[in-house]
Amino acid sequence: MGARCVVLDIGGVLEVTPQTGWMPRWEQRAGLAAGTVLGRLADVFLAGSLGTMSESEVIAMARACLDVSEEQLEDFWSLMWDEYLGTLNVELFAWFRALPPRFRTGFLSNSFVGAREREQERYGFADVTEVIVYSHEVGLAKPDPRIYTLTCERLGVAPDEVVFLDDTPAAVEGARAAGWHGVLFRDTAQAIAEVEAYLTP
Repeated sequence: MGARCVVLDIGGVLEVTPQTGWMPRWEQRAGLAAGTVLGRLADVFLAGSLGTMSESEVIAMARACLDVSEEQLEDFWSLMWDEYLGTLNVELFAWFRALPPRFRTGFLSNSFVGAREREQERYGFADVTEVIVYSHEVGLAKPDPRIYTLTCERLGVAPDEVVFLDDTPAAVEGARAAGWHGVLFRDTAQAIAEVEAYLTP
């Protein structure tokens, strides 16, 4: 039986997110040694991605750990979110939003606290799909098998009815292990063609 539900990753797929090199530039401007941010905030970033800290708590911890001015801290978050949100993959977005009502749709994203609000404001993702599962809201991240099960439950579909598109091999393999059809994103034309090959006519 062919798939009847398409689930997309967001960052690196629906959002084009090349690395901008903002962090070492910011560290240099702030007078910090290279690697300071990741060294001091690794646990904070993890907590933010799994929702064990609120956005305000993440900001407060960053303020305490980095010991920089408020202006520098504002610059830090601005640069981070600019890279995180990237730019919209317009072709993929247009294709995806045209799938309903023939197919069910959803997003599954390893995310960070504050992502839903910013992505909705910039791109209106919640307006074009039924379900968005964010890691920071559910406390699970790909490739944890439980997040694929949860996504199926929220969409009301069986695993073998889902085709999933992601740019991270581990996430695609996790989806396949959960019984989904998995496609690794390399470019937009390839991705659309491979996803459509799984869909029920």
